[in-house]
Amino acid sequence: ARLFNASSEMGKQLDSLADVVSFGVAPSVILYQLLRTSFIKEEDGLQTSIIWLLPAFIVACAGAYRLARFNLDSSQSFGFKGMPIPAAGLLIASFPLILHFGNNFINVGDWLTNKWVLYILIVLVSWLMISTLPLMALKFKNFSIKDNLPKIILLAITLVAAILLQWLAVPVVFIAYIILSLLYKQNNHDIYSTGKSNAIN
Repeated sequence: ARLFNASSEMGKQLDSLADVVSFGVAPSVILYQLLRTSFIKEEDGLQTSIIWLLPAFIVACAGAYRLARFNLDSSQSFGFKGMPIPAAGLLIASFPLILHFGNNFINVGDWLTNKWVLYILIVLVSWLMISTLPLMALKFKNFSIKDNLPKIILLAITLVAAILLQWLAVPVVFIAYIILSLLYKQNNHDIYSTGKSNAIN
C-alpha cells in the first residue's frame, strides 16, 4: 500500500489486526510457554492451574489497546505515546532465542524461566504499551546530526551489542531505546504535534 501511496480505513484496521496477532498474541504464547516451563521445574508443577499461566495474554490485550488508541490519536508525529507494539513483541520474541543459543557473557536462562521475573516483565511491558510515555520513532526527520543524535547513538549501541551479545542485544537495545527517549524527550516535543508517524505502531 505504501509503495503505491494507497490507503483505506479497511486497510488500516487489517494492518492493526495483523500487528495484534504478530506482536501481541504470538509473544503472549511465548510467555505462556515460558511460564509453563517455570512451573514445570517446581515440585508438582505439572498440576499447576492454567489460571497462573493466563497473565501471559495481558500483553496481547495491552497491545490491542495500544493499537486502538494509536488509530484514534492524531497527535503522534516523529514519536509515540507509549511503547510501540512491534518493539514489545520483538523483545519477547528474543527470549526463546536467548535461551536456545545462550550467551558467552551472562547466563540469563534462570531469569527467563523464573515465574516471578516473567510476571514482572508482563506487567512492565504491558504498562509501557498503554502508558503515555514519550518515546521516539526511529525515522529520521532530516540529515542533522543534532536532531537525530539519540537515533544515531541507538544505532551505534545496536551494532556493538549485536556483535558482542548476539541475541541478548535485543533487550539491551530495548532498554537503551527507552533511556534515550527519556533523556532526549525535550527534543521530542513534536510527539504531540498534529500528524501520524507511519514508521511503527
